[in-house]
Amino acid sequence: MCRLLAPMLLLAGTASAGTVLPAQGVDCIVPSKPGGAMDLTCKLVQQGMRQLPDGAGRVLRISYVPGGIGAVAWHSQVARRRVEGDTLVAFSGGSLLNLAQGKFGKARAGDVRWVAALGTDYGMIAVRSDSPYKSLSDLIAALQRDPAKVLVGVSGTIGSQDWLKVALLVKLAGIDPKAVRFVALEGGGEAFTAMGANFVQVVSGDASEATLMSAGGSIRVLAVMSEQRLPGVLARVPTAREQGYDVVWPTIRGVWMGPQVSDRAYREWVETFERMMATPAFARLRADAGLYPLSLTGKPLTEHVQKAVDDYGRRAGQLGLMRK
Repeated sequence: MCRLLAPMLLLAGTASAGTVLPAQGVDCIVPSKPGGAMDLTCKLVQQGMRQLPDGAGRVLRISYVPGGIGAVAWHSQVARRRVEGDTLVAFSGGSLLNLAQGKFGKARAGDVRWVAALGTDYGMIAVRSDSPYKSLSDLIAALQRDPAKVLVGVSGTIGSQDWLKVALLVKLAGIDPKAVRFVALEGGGEAFTAMGANFVQVVSGDASEATLMSAGGSIRVLAVMSEQRLPGVLARVPTAREQGYDVVWPTIRGVWMGPQVSDRAYREWVETFERMMATPAFARLRADAGLYPLSLTGKPLTEHVQKAVDDYGRRAGQLGLMRK
């Protein structure tokens, strides 16, 4: 479970005298079950907002809307809460991958208003601390011997980013991804819970999740999918590249709003996040959450998202994962 904050905290308002962000409270929707990296995103917003200068006090509520690997939250917001200027929804690179593959139906990136990217995460592979697998090579060797004996927990189904991370790794080892036994779960929190109960032996997830889960000493991270070793808690964990598997998987994390939120409310949120992310306090919070610097808002973020969706679509098409 994420240790950042309890689900409800009083927030300070913005420093801008003209700000009219809703006083009755703000919702941050987590499109998965508690405990994963989506949950962490809303809790990072929660903490970051508290660092802002004095202003109109507001309450940030965190709501969990799991289902359909994010599709339920997406359609709920777009269909029923299109104009709400007091509702933020967490997203990740996995959300963009799902959009690219058509897993949200006819939804497109341009259907919502992209507010802010809070940071970058990276893929990782973890096992229990008592696992016989001491390295990524140990795990790959076990999969080569008998892939049916190793259950891999992933958030989402075939084609999800957690599935793709493992698929890319095993393909490099000459293993057909279809031979690997994946267990589809709803979010990183559920995946780690399943591994703790030995329902699965491996979790394909994100470095931010591993940063939080590793505190108790119950997991061992075999590899991070970054260009170079990550600082902080995971500094001793080798990259997949170091271990002979050239797989790098960065994951953007941020928030979006409904498609008909007023221009004024949207601009104010963009400006609020720009102020928040410019503070040294937020840089510390982001690092503590296991995320790495990436600050995009408004139009630059919208352009980045569209490019990412296009890129994911091409990659998914090459693997035969696109829906007809």
